[in-house]
Amino acid sequence: MPLKWDAHTHTNFCKHGSDSGMRLYVEEAIKQGFQRYSITEHPPLPEGWIFNRQLFKELAMESFELPHYLRQAYETKERFEGRIEVAVGLELDYLDGAPDFMLGVIDSCERTLEDVVVSVHFLPGVGGIRCIDYTIQDFREGLLGHYVTLAAVVDEYYNHVEAAIEFAKQLPMRKRIGHINLIEKFRLELPEFDEDQIRKRLSAILPQLEKAGVGIDVNTAGFRKATCGKTYVPEWFLQQCVRRGIEVVYGSDAHSSRDVGAGWDWYEQAMLQAAK
Repeated sequence: MPLKWDAHTHTNFCKHGSDSGMRLYVEEAIKQGFQRYSITEHPPLPEGWIFNRQLFKELAMESFELPHYLRQAYETKERFEGRIEVAVGLELDYLDGAPDFMLGVIDSCERTLEDVVVSVHFLPGVGGIRCIDYTIQDFREGLLGHYVTLAAVVDEYYNHVEAAIEFAKQLPMRKRIGHINLIEKFRLELPEFDEDQIRKRLSAILPQLEKAGVGIDVNTAGFRKATCGKTYVPEWFLQQCVRRGIEVVYGSDAHSSRDVGAGWDWYEQAMLQAAK
């Protein structure tokens, strides 16, 4: 088995998570025997990125908070040195049409980040940019109302994932694409997804990931969502990544210390299967 590493986690700086301090998350990781723990909080977004002002305030930290987050993260890294390797990073949103903003966030960090998870959370929709994982009602109204069919939403989502890979490949630190099937978060409350369509799009992404040197966040948070009930990375896709030498890294996507390590048993078994 690879290093026991939880590589996608959040903090008290997350406006839609827990106010538990970083220390509680890391102590839980130590209890579970993790050897490496990546702190990957949502950085600021461009002002007015989405039209829903209340939701905008819940999505990410404000610009003035970023230095405070990084300082706390590096202090946490130093505090636990010798007990667990703590890596400091961000979950950076892929923002179509705003690459300079994303690069500016990274450039504004006083020290080089060790990990970046690049995720697609946003698509154009009714009234402007919509968040794909906000609520089922918002998905129906803002995305299905714009694209008409679920298949069209899915295709646009994977177009953005492909663009996110091209963006991520230029970054100098470890980088992974976050929860590559997040579009399925509400799958049990939506029209049935076309599995052939998803398999076709993901299969086309494999050589792109391999060429770009970008890894995959094997994100188990979907198990904790009543509207999803499965991981955000299909097991067949994980196996193909392993065979191609694409880095696959477990991520709990913890938004509270209770979430740390959630779904690790599934990941461990899936990796054993992939190694056969």
